[in-house]
Amino acid sequence: MFKINNIFIVLLVVLISTLSSANILKIIDGDTIHIGKIKYRLYGIDAPEIKQECKRNNKKYLCGVKATKFLQSLIKDDENVSCVNKKIDRYKRIVAVCYYLNVDLGKLMVRNGWAIAYRLYSKDYVDDENYAKENKLGIWKGQFIEPYKWRKKIDK
Repeated sequence: MFKINNIFIVLLVVLISTLSSANILKIIDGDTIHIGKIKYRLYGIDAPEIKQECKRNNKKYLCGVKATKFLQSLIKDDENVSCVNKKIDRYKRIVAVCYYLNVDLGKLMVRNGWAIAYRLYSKDYVDDENYAKENKLGIWKGQFIEPYKWRKKIDK
């Protein structure tokens, strides 16, 4: 009996550690997250890339890093993040609307000025972008190149 209890406890510990590590959240940048081994691209938004620079008061800053940190600040724990899949992109990421405590993370990124509405794929966040632009929030405080244009420029 003692041996069976020990085996059960070991199996239980292994199962719990496997389940908890399977859902570890990693923020890659301002519009990409990983939950476990699954890659999600936030639907309908485009955030500055990690190495992208923007200008504010004639000074350059890494706006992609700022966007990533803002997304990190929105999520307090891994357990309350959920995503609703929309499609698979050409990089094999799932394009999804992701939520923290049932609040749309893409909407918050755009409304706070750390991403733009990715109009090529969706018009869902245009009003949020206009709000950020009018209130000079995030990247709208200064000058920037739209992330999709910046990527094209870098890829040349």
